[in-house]
Amino acid sequence: MSIPSFGVGTFRLDGQVAIDSVRNALDVGYRAIDTAQIYNNEAEVGQAIAESGVKRDELFITTKIWLDNYAHDKLIPSLKESLAKLRTDYVDLTLIHWPAPGNSISVTEFMTALAEAKAQGLTRQIGISNFNIELTQQAIDVVGKPAIATNQIELSPYLQNPKLVAFLKQQGIHITSYMTLAYGNVLKDKVINAIAKRHQATPAQVTLAWALRLGYSVIPSSTKRENLASNLQASQLQLTDEDMAQIAALERNGRLVSPDGLAPEWDD
Repeated sequence: MSIPSFGVGTFRLDGQVAIDSVRNALDVGYRAIDTAQIYNNEAEVGQAIAESGVKRDELFITTKIWLDNYAHDKLIPSLKESLAKLRTDYVDLTLIHWPAPGNSISVTEFMTALAEAKAQGLTRQIGISNFNIELTQQAIDVVGKPAIATNQIELSPYLQNPKLVAFLKQQGIHITSYMTLAYGNVLKDKVINAIAKRHQATPAQVTLAWALRLGYSVIPSSTKRENLASNLQASQLQLTDEDMAQIAALERNGRLVSPDGLAPEWDD
């Protein structure tokens, strides 16, 4: 199974806003949805899916296990709770959301439990999120490269993560980019806007097309139906080599997500 190149994210969406966003996304053509236990919106995502009428086998649903549930005896029960909220018998992808702070629970323990969840049919694929090179290697050592479907990491024109990206490509591990629009910061960038003007596209479309051309999956979120529909058009936008070179030059190690006590030691 491959991971869809384009999905909709649900970070920071809750209540009716989450329901409306997912429903609108499904309505305009998205079929991949990314959520997480810590987002506290799995039930809303499940409701939106149930009310959409889209068949389960047409969807690709991702959730992420939170720190509190990394222990071997907690991971599978917590995933079953997630499935109940999502109103599904399985998810397509389950990720470990962050490495355990201070290795309080070993990579061996939670990756073994995650592999067992896959063996039980609770999730079709497994993967990791926010893992640096060293921790990704530890995960590989536990379950093997082929078992790790993706590493979902912060990537944007301002944070291109060259060392980690090179390592993941070398290992054959797919990359999912989150925060691709850098909280909207790149939408104001002069270079991005000039490229957008040349292509008669939006800055968001240009940024997402950049990530897609590099082979990443993207999961942008929006509460606005018109933005959801517009973002999806990025998959049709063909950037030139010159466009890509100009965007590559925007790298500034502009990391936005690095929670104290949670983030690993980054490779950049």
